[in-house]
Parts: sequence; structure tokens; C-alpha cells
Amino acid sequence: MHKHHTFAGLISGLTAASIWGGMYVVSKIVLEVIPPFALLTIRLVMGALTLGIVIYFRKNKTAITKELFWKSLLVGFVGYGISLGFQLSGTNLSTASNGSLVTSATPAFVLLFAPFLLGERATPRRMIALLISTLGVLAVIDPRNAELSPSLFWGNISLLAAALTWALYSVLVRKFSNSADLLTSGMIMLFGGLPSSIAFGVWEINTKGVGEITIGIIGGLLFLGIISTAFAMILWNYAFAELPASVASLTFFAQPVVGTLLGWFFLTEKITPLFLAGGLLIGFGILIAARE
Repeated sequence: MHKHHTFAGLISGLTAASIWGGMYVVSKIVLEVIPPFALLTIRLVMGALTLGIVIYFRKNKTAITKELFWKSLLVGFVGYGISLGFQLSGTNLSTASNGSLVTSATPAFVLLFAPFLLGERATPRRMIALLISTLGVLAVIDPRNAELSPSLFWGNISLLAAALTWALYSVLVRKFSNSADLLTSGMIMLFGGLPSSIAFGVWEINTKGVGEITIGIIGGLLFLGIISTAFAMILWNYAFAELPASVASLTFFAQPVVGTLLGWFFLTEKITPLFLAGGLLIGFGILIAARE
């Protein structure tokens, strides 16, 4: 791997995962007013419009073929229609702790898909890096907080499906990244998630309604739509364009670390020695993978 591209890819992936780690604090507030799928629809529309504006004003515009348009739409449907749909449903039917634990399996699923779809070998170094980082993330989120009661079964299954399909989405991004403009294909991908989110969003609004929209809620929506959706998605896609999928996927582990740090800063949650050890293991695992 070229050192410059490796560094840029790692920084992009880590920044995207960090933004998503902080997203949960904002989402928790906004979800008290706007139902989940309605919020997802707003995020996707705002994200796509943001990328559309950037594309419109930039000098070098790239034409996209009909084949690539449909591929990008399909990839977006997998990531933003199916995966985020499962994540929302799973979080609603299960617990936040379970959500963190189950979705941390995403990098392992990437390692599962990469040989078949990309022809990338699961080298011993990458396997060791994944193992070390996984141990780190388990220390950060502490599986003892998870609940495996029968009443949460379908929620946990949905979360597992979310992790599996997000891994598939990420590998497909890597597969098509060499032949596509990231901004244009990214905008199309966001549109790919709209059919399912609109359908469920309309049903939610009709059955549950919407709460009071304040300036704070509008600010939260702007963050979720522009920063957490458009900006973070482009960074994530760039990471998978520049790095082997098994290496890029490890940056996903920054999510629980940042989420816990923000919980400590804003919600006075405790930082434990186990968390610090886990954070160091995650960083060490990413470093091992990047130096291949």
C-alpha cells in the first residue's frame, strides 16, 4: 500500500467512524421528537442534497454511466435501505449495549466477504490485527452489559443482519470505487436508501406523529444530515477506495471509543481502566494492519 494513500485512507475511516460515534448522542435527542425512519429519510435527503450542491459548484464534473448508476443505487439500497433499516429496528427491539456488541462484528464480516467479492486474501497479519482490535472493542463496550433474554431475540437478529449488510455494503463500495466518482456515486447511494425509509417513515408519522421542532432539533438535523450522513459517508467510501477492505474496516472500531468519550464528557459517564486498555488494543490492531 502506498504510504500517502494508506495514511489518508486511515484518517478518513477513523474520522467517519468518530462522527458516527458522536451521532448517537445527537440522535437520542432528535428521536424524542421525530420517529426513526422519518429521521432516516430526512438524513438521506439532506445528505444527497448536500452532495448534489457540491457536485453542481465544482469545476471538474464526472459523467457516470447507466451501469454505474444502477450499481450505485443497488449498493446504496443495501447500505442505507436494508442495513440502516435493520439497525433502527434492532435498536428499537433490543438494547444499546447489545447494539454496540453485535455491530462490532462488522469488520469480521468484511473479512468474510472480501475474498469472494474482491479477491483479497485474509493474510495472517490482518487476522491478528482483527483479533487484537476485536479484543479491544470488547473491552471498550464490555459484553457483560449485554442482555440475551428471549424477549430481545428478534432485536438481536436484526442487529446481526445490520452488521452483515453494512459489511457487504462496504465491500461493494471497494469493488466499484475504482471506476466511480465518489461524490456522484455517493449521492446516488443515498437515494438508494430512500424507497424503504420513505415507506416506513410515512407510516410512522401517520401512527405516531411528530413532536415540537425547536432550534435545537433543527441543529441536530443539520448535523445528522450534512456531517453524519454526507460528509462521513464520503470519508468512509474514500477509506474503502484507498485501503484493502479488511484494513479499512478496522477503523469502524473508533465508533464505540468516541461514543464512550462523549458520554463521559457530556453525560458524566465513567471511563474505566478496561476502556483505556481496549482503546490501546484497537489502535495497536489498526497500526499492525496498516503496516502490511
